[in-house]
Amino acid sequence: MRLILPSCRSLLPVLLLTVPLAAITGCSHRARVSYAPPPAIGPYGSAQPAQPSYSRAERADWHYVKTHRPLYYQIGMASWYGPQYNHHRAADGEVYHQNSLSAAHRTLPLGSLIKVTNMSTGQTAVMRVTDRGPFVPGRILDLSEAAAKQVGIWREGVGKVRIDVYYTPASVTNGGRWAVQIGAFRHKRAALRLEDRLQRRYRTASVIEFKGPTGDWVRIRPENGNREQAVEIARNLHPSQGEAYLVRLD
Repeated sequence: MRLILPSCRSLLPVLLLTVPLAAITGCSHRARVSYAPPPAIGPYGSAQPAQPSYSRAERADWHYVKTHRPLYYQIGMASWYGPQYNHHRAADGEVYHQNSLSAAHRTLPLGSLIKVTNMSTGQTAVMRVTDRGPFVPGRILDLSEAAAKQVGIWREGVGKVRIDVYYTPASVTNGGRWAVQIGAFRHKRAALRLEDRLQRRYRTASVIEFKGPTGDWVRIRPENGNREQAVEIARNLHPSQGEAYLVRLD
């Protein structure tokens, strides 16, 4: 993954921390998995994905992207998530709809406006960041099912993309509420043991254990949600404790 800053901008990109550990927070605190189910096959053997119908807000976002320059961009692997999370609440508090254009990112402020481009085909889509994830090593973005179809990674399940960031509702480099998420543990007992150890070690932090579809997870949130403290906690975690991710909560 690379974060590249245009020379005409002074904004520093989000630094995504991946310790030799690597893990998640997603869909309202659930771990997320990438999906690549068999696509619907048309009469001539070709996939027939449904085309999204744009809302007024989505049309406004397209117009904004066409008339503004991006703040910076990021290149890496994207995946998608759909049926298992459809109609469940996302990290921004709204209900996730797999047929709407949206994305999950670990560190961009919720509500950020992005354009996603398939590096192999040039297919693009404009959307908002509404959720957290992906919590899979080596991936930087999770697309809704509709977005994955428009960008052209629906059938493959994953693909290399460029994320152009056009707008963020909050500073990317300052402030925010941050946490470190660790998982996924196959057995709840292991997650509870880690939670207990971390609670003793970080007495001023909020340490919780929660269930996700890929296992149990543990999250450490510094007392004031400070990013620097979250980074320091992640650096001090031992790889044997599980995969860990730096996650912005707001």
